[in-house]
Amino acid sequence: MEIEKALLEKYPGLGVFDLTVAGIKVEKSTNELDAFKKQKQEEIRSKVSSLDVVKDLPVIRAYRDFYWSVGIDPTKTRPAGEALLRRVLGGRDLPTINTFVDSYNLASAETMISIAAFDSEKIHSEALLMRTAIKGESFFGIGMTSPISLTGVEVVIEDMKARKLIAVYPYRDADESKVTEETSEILFMMCGVPGIQNDELVSAAKLTSDYVGRFCPNSSK
Repeated sequence: MEIEKALLEKYPGLGVFDLTVAGIKVEKSTNELDAFKKQKQEEIRSKVSSLDVVKDLPVIRAYRDFYWSVGIDPTKTRPAGEALLRRVLGGRDLPTINTFVDSYNLASAETMISIAAFDSEKIHSEALLMRTAIKGESFFGIGMTSPISLTGVEVVIEDMKARKLIAVYPYRDADESKVTEETSEILFMMCGVPGIQNDELVSAAKLTSDYVGRFCPNSSK
């Protein structure tokens, strides 16, 4: 993915680690994954002492600082890894969406890395550009009831061939390119911001690949 030169100059260390996973089968849930999630949740609770320390964990702090700089209040809209971690530490189970989303959500909760996922058939991966948003351009993200108008300080990812935004980075992915139970190939992005090291993104990618491969196998392949 190409990154706008001005963005790299403004935010040294900005970047993504891509991962493509093909030949998967997405299901609503499985008993094996449900049991594994519960096991991992207990491990997370044993490693992080309390909710009070979350905001000062280095990875979380890096995302929070970046959110502030692109016009997003992280105390109201949590970075994805932080939101999942807080949910677990608060005594709740991770959400059950489908085996695919649940698998990479678990990897995100463990590593605190924000992970974006796109249906590869709905985007042109060779034509992606990360750039500064244009004031007034529209974005319709997953979970939104209507499009929002961007202010011009956000960082976005555009599919240049389709001329569509696929993400406000690293906040939310577009509804149009989301993964569904019909998806068979996914482009993941481990979202890097200043203060997060590349080896942390690589570790998150490995964990994501392991979990998706384990819990979303396509037995027909």
